[in-house]
Amino acid sequence: MRGEHIKDIFELAAYGVRKRKPRVEGDLPDTGVLKQQLDQIYPPEIIDKAPEKEKVIDISQELVNPPEIEDISLACVPCALGHFATSTGLLNEAMRFKKDGIGSNEILDRIGKALEEQNALERVDLTPERIQTTKDWEGPIAEEALKQSRALRHKLESIETIGDLEQAAADTERYYKKLNREWYKGRFAHLGEEKARIVADLALRTKEVDR
Repeated sequence: MRGEHIKDIFELAAYGVRKRKPRVEGDLPDTGVLKQQLDQIYPPEIIDKAPEKEKVIDISQELVNPPEIEDISLACVPCALGHFATSTGLLNEAMRFKKDGIGSNEILDRIGKALEEQNALERVDLTPERIQTTKDWEGPIAEEALKQSRALRHKLESIETIGDLEQAAADTERYYKKLNREWYKGRFAHLGEEKARIVADLALRTKEVDR
C-alpha cells in the first residue's frame, strides 16, 4: 500500500536523524510523533482509498494454450500464385533485352531469378506433405501448379534462343492468369454464407461507385 511505503520512509528518516549528530539543541521527535504528523498530512481514510498498483496480466495460460491459428501449410496455392506472378514479371522483363541476344546478362539474370522462384515453390510451398494437407477443393489446383512449375523449370533450364524465352514468358503468363482465376473462384465458392454475403455487398458497393 502507498501509505505503508510512506510510513517506512518516515521511520527510516527518523532513524537516520537519531543516529546523526544533532545540529540543533533539544530532543528530536520520535517515530510516534512522525507518525502522527504523517496521519495529519495523509489521513488513513485517504490512503486506504488510494488506487492499487496496476495488476500484471497473467498470460501463462495463453502461452500454454495459445489461440488456434490457420495452418500456413494450407496456403501453398496462394504462395504458388506469388511465385508464378514473380516469374511472369521476370520473363516479360527479360524480353525487353531480346535485342542484346540470349547471352545478355540482363536476360540470364532474370532467367536465374525465375528459376529460383520455381525451385522455392517446389521445395517449400508445394511439397507432398503440404499438398496432402491442403483443403479438398484446393488439392487439384495445387497438384496442377506443381506440374506447371516443373514444366517451366525444365523449359528455363533448356532455353537456347530468344524464341524459347518468348515462348516461356507467354506460357508462364498464360498459366498464371489461369491459376489466379481458378483459385479465387474456388475460394469465393467456399467462403461460407456470411463471408460470401460480405464479398457480394462489397462488389455491389464497388459497382455503384463506378456508375
